[in-house]
Amino acid sequence: MSPQPGQFRSLRALSLLAMLAAAALVPLLAAAQTAPGADDEALAASIVEKADRVRFPGEGFEVNVTITTTTPSGTAEPRKYKVLSKGNDNTVVMTLEPAAERGQIMLMKGHDLWVFLPTVSQPVRLPASQRLTGIVANGDLARANFAGDYKPRVLRTEEVDGEAMYVLELTAVDRSVTYNRVLYWVQKSNFWPHKAEFYSLSDRLLKTCLYQKFEKAAGRPRPTRLVMQDALRKGEESTLEYADMRLRELPDKVFTKDYLKRLE
Repeated sequence: MSPQPGQFRSLRALSLLAMLAAAALVPLLAAAQTAPGADDEALAASIVEKADRVRFPGEGFEVNVTITTTTPSGTAEPRKYKVLSKGNDNTVVMTLEPAAERGQIMLMKGHDLWVFLPTVSQPVRLPASQRLTGIVANGDLARANFAGDYKPRVLRTEEVDGEAMYVLELTAVDRSVTYNRVLYWVQKSNFWPHKAEFYSLSDRLLKTCLYQKFEKAAGRPRPTRLVMQDALRKGEESTLEYADMRLRELPDKVFTKDYLKRLE
């Protein structure tokens, strides 16, 4: 029996409804495919944590750092520091040179930072974003915990000099951290950090850091040279050279205000 005119109209209506429903599902399916899920967040967090462990040991260690700043007018006298660090949240930075500043000590516990001066009886609170020397901020030397300071997400992968890289965006967990936002390049094959771009609250590029000269230190290859290039003043850069890194037992009392005057 042939369909009657009323039946044709019903079939056309049902077909139209099915087409509209399918069209409505397309953007929803696309959004579901592109929206970051738990797996994406876990991947981003894992990449940053592994790159943190490449840069520095998770256990207690000490390392000597020499910072040399170059400007268009010349090169400044190198400054030398000894860094003691344990876990992700405890760091002591002792100034060794210049001699006039020897005895100055920074203590970082969590996101709290103090400086102790030989001529001042009480410690002074400092922001992590304040300049230490050249274009190096206090937090660049005293705190290197990207995994704890930022919420990461993978933006893309790209090839740099023949190496496949993850490109991540790190967003500050709060305003106490050194930078508001970081773009971070990490090698896919071994999680070695390659480059980081640091941005201000106004999303202005402040500086770029290149991780170089990977050598075995404290049990594994690590970047022993960091080159920080100023994005605001062309031709100015600070180079951080890490040397004599070794694992060290550091009791918790080392990272207390009362103990700092006993450090040498």
